[in-house]
Amino acid sequence: MADATVEERVHETIERLTSAERRAARGLLANYPMIGLAPVAEFAKSAGASPATVLRFVARLGFGSYPEFQRALREELKERTKSPLERSRNKPREDGGNFLDRFVAQLAANIAATAARIPEAEFEAACRRLADPKRSCHLAGGRFTDALAMYMEAHLRLVRPGVRRLDGRMAARTDQILDIKAGDTAVLFDMRRYDSEMLETASLLRKRRAFVILVTDEWISPISRFAKVVLPCRVSIDRTWDANTAMFAVVEAMIARTTELAWPTASPRISANE
Repeated sequence: MADATVEERVHETIERLTSAERRAARGLLANYPMIGLAPVAEFAKSAGASPATVLRFVARLGFGSYPEFQRALREELKERTKSPLERSRNKPREDGGNFLDRFVAQLAANIAATAARIPEAEFEAACRRLADPKRSCHLAGGRFTDALAMYMEAHLRLVRPGVRRLDGRMAARTDQILDIKAGDTAVLFDMRRYDSEMLETASLLRKRRAFVILVTDEWISPISRFAKVVLPCRVSIDRTWDANTAMFAVVEAMIARTTELAWPTASPRISANE
């Protein structure tokens, strides 16, 4: 867990925490990461826990001290906001050899790290929710991730009814959200430099009592505070641009598993389409 973000550590340990420590965890997730950068007494007051509980919680995450925990949060903030231009300044010099081989090896490592990091229970919960035809499903993504939402929508429409992608324009999307019912499922995609309109969308979905599934990067979008399931994917490589390959792999896996779970109703639907 040493290379995991603080938010990933919280998601990985939350089921093993005491009830008091969970209050601290939920307080952090509800105002992530800013409350963690506050003094311990302020963090405790905001989370409805004692300072001693906050310190125990930080220790359970694997940090030796509260300052060490805060340093990790500050480093995350730097990584979250890095632009492609900033990342290119640290790009390593070419070392010869086959660029494509090296690049694909990085992508494969990202996929493996993503699969290892996502808890099986979280993945299964997302797919079982998507396989339930009684709950409408809504998808949306940002500038570079809306293509993932479109791809997933195209497949899910073959598997089950009640699937639609939310409009890219916020005004039209807000109108669509008015039709979302409590218990509906929403899959949102968001990666670093996080989309403020996607955050607003997640907030509106929460008010409609939708079940939000977030597919995000290793630093975890602020949308996580509104999500029931969070699937973090490794996107960073030592290049100018982040790579969505691991996110796409998770989408493919969700489509495959959802199809298996929904097969009794999906099979005649696919057959009719053929």
